[in-house]
Amino acid sequence: MMVQVAAALLFAVAAGLGVTVIIAMLRNNESAILSALLGEGAFPVPGAPHPGAAAQVVTLRRSAARRDAPRPARQTRPALSRAA
Repeated sequence: MMVQVAAALLFAVAAGLGVTVIIAMLRNNESAILSALLGEGAFPVPGAPHPGAAAQVVTLRRSAARRDAPRPARQTRPALSRAA
């Protein structure tokens, strides 16, 4: 019985601390949190890309020099370790 009472008190203290932290966060950063919850974003950027089709498509050129790049030599591991 005493363990259950102690666990209930500990849970109540933890829940109260969590609520206190949430209220403190809302007081310090209320506008940013509420705008993020509304989907507006805390810091809207007017120059950000917009969804949808692009007005101008930029094609990337393929580089042939990359195919000839030297590859590092693969190291082979022994089948068994020295400890075995």
